[in-house]
Formats: sequence, structure tokens, C-alpha cells
Amino acid sequence: MEQEKTLIKIFEYALNQEETGKSFFEASLRRMGVGAAVEAFKRLIKEEESHIRFISRILEGLKKGEDFGVEQIQGVVLEPTNYFDQRAKQEFLEQCVEGSMVPDITVFNTAWLIEKDLSEFYKNMAEKTSGAARDALLMLSKWEKGHEEFFRQYRDKLQEVYSKMPWGG
Repeated sequence: MEQEKTLIKIFEYALNQEETGKSFFEASLRRMGVGAAVEAFKRLIKEEESHIRFISRILEGLKKGEDFGVEQIQGVVLEPTNYFDQRAKQEFLEQCVEGSMVPDITVFNTAWLIEKDLSEFYKNMAEKTSGAARDALLMLSKWEKGHEEFFRQYRDKLQEVYSKMPWGG
């Protein structure tokens, strides 16, 4: 019974964090004007919604006192995060340079931190659990790690581009 309460707390926290991340992406989406970034954020929002449904399904079962089993995570597979092919990545970065993307660097950095924290949280909680709960947390960690890498890559590239720009006219 104590383990079930612990799992409920872990997944309630996870659900809250996923909803917070989704809200951040939605708010950021409204501020962005670059097409490729907008599309990437729309896809991320859909993935966050999948994470929310996944965690909600787990929580629903736990709160009903059902055993947490493999059936709660079976069939939940997300495609690996691959937002842009190489050509689209290059076009995206060129668009970033053409427009003023300084605020968007902040958005990408904040998004990276959110996803990094979630990935680490899921990994740490997986190490403290076993069975299907561990599998679910590792799956969530892997998904968030993909998001983390996406945002880190763009944050780093945008910082590099801006550090080489001639400032002052």
C-alpha cells in the first residue's frame, strides 16, 4: 500500500510537470514567428499531450487500487523525436538569423531546462522503483531526453550564430 501511495505521488508530480511544460510550449508558440519553430512546437505540444494521457491512465489505475502492470504501458509507443531533416534544420537556422531571434534563444534555453529536469526526474524515479512502474518511468525519461537534445542543439546553435554576429551596426 505504501508503494502505491509513493507511485501516485511520483506520477501526480510527473503529470503536473508535463502540464506545465505543455503550457510553456503553448505560450511560446504564440510568441514565435518563425515557421519551422512554430511547427516544431506544435509537434512537441502533441507529444506532451500524449505524455499527459499516458500518465493520467497510469494514475487512474493506481488511484482505483489496480495493480500497476504491463497492460497499462503496452501499446504506448511514440516515434523518436526527429523534428527536422538536415535540410529543414539548415533552413530553420537561416530563418533564425534573418529575424530577431534573441527572445527565442531564451525560449529554447528554458524549454531545454524543462525537458532536462523532467528527463532526470524520470530517470531518478525509475532507479527507485521496479517492474512496470520502472519501465514507464524509463520510457518517459527517454521521450524527454529526445526533447532535451532537440532544444539543447538549437539553443547551442543559436548562441553560436549570435556570438559571431557583428554587433553595433
